Amino acid sequence: MPELPEVETTKTSLLPLIDQKVVHIQVRQASLRWPIPDDLERLQGQRLIQLTRRSKYILAQFEQDTMLWHLGMSGSFRLCEAQEELRKHDHLIIQFADIQLRYHDPRRFGCILWLDAQSQSKLIDTLGPEPLSDSFNAEYLFEKLKNKNVGTKVAIMDNHVVVGVGNIYATESLFNLGIHPAQPAKDLSLKQIEQLVAEIKRILKQAIDLGGSTLRDYTNAMGENGYFQQTLLAYGRAGEMCVNCETTLENIKLGQRASVYCPECQPLRKPKLAHSKVATKRKAAAGVKKS
Repeated sequence: MPELPEVETTKTSLLPLIDQKVVHIQVRQASLRWPIPDDLERLQGQRLIQLTRRSKYILAQFEQDTMLWHLGMSGSFRLCEAQEELRKHDHLIIQFADIQLRYHDPRRFGCILWLDAQSQSKLIDTLGPEPLSDSFNAEYLFEKLKNKNVGTKVAIMDNHVVVGVGNIYATESLFNLGIHPAQPAKDLSLKQIEQLVAEIKRILKQAIDLGGSTLRDYTNAMGENGYFQQTLLAYGRAGEMCVNCETTLENIKLGQRASVYCPECQPLRKPKLAHSKVATKRKAAAGVKKS
């Protein structure tokens, strides 16, 4: 699935469409995750004013309407000439003045929707902060995680906690910090959380700089591959040697996702008992001995 760096890279590659006017629209397959609206023709004659990203959504602001685009599991946008041969899974074609935009999606889990009150409330308003924003900081994340008993990886992939930290980038961040993906999030110290926030930001920035990750068939709208996958140290490397200690990397499932980790570099640590609990246990043990 395209993650935040791939969506950001896609958005950037679509910038040549800014200020161009929609000439014609063709819907070849309306059945995506949700049906493509049947009134897209109202875009005809409107110029594209702005492209922004929120989480994994691309927000396309036209003169009168705004659209919400999501790539789903296998979606991609492509800029091409009108005479270029159509592919089997090209579901939406928007002809702009100088170039054509095609949405391609073999698995059809993406979405092309109007950004209205309903989609804003359902899909946008419940999202956590952007990971590269100032709102995502150690103090915020510490408060969010301090009562969460789920694995740290599951917690940071929760879009209500922070958006866009997908499987690849969560795996790499935790590996680099030596945190086991199943370590209960509430057990992390403030120092660990400070390091985790900094590492997530670093990894995502690096991935964006490298055009995202092309693991299967991802390309941006210009047909260019991403190169971050060439830097992967853990994700997708189960059964291979750890680059740090040569231990065999292992794979577990967390939240229905494969989670690769090094059992040597990322040990699952038991939380320390609070002082009062330790004292109580010692007293109880002493009482047993006396009797």
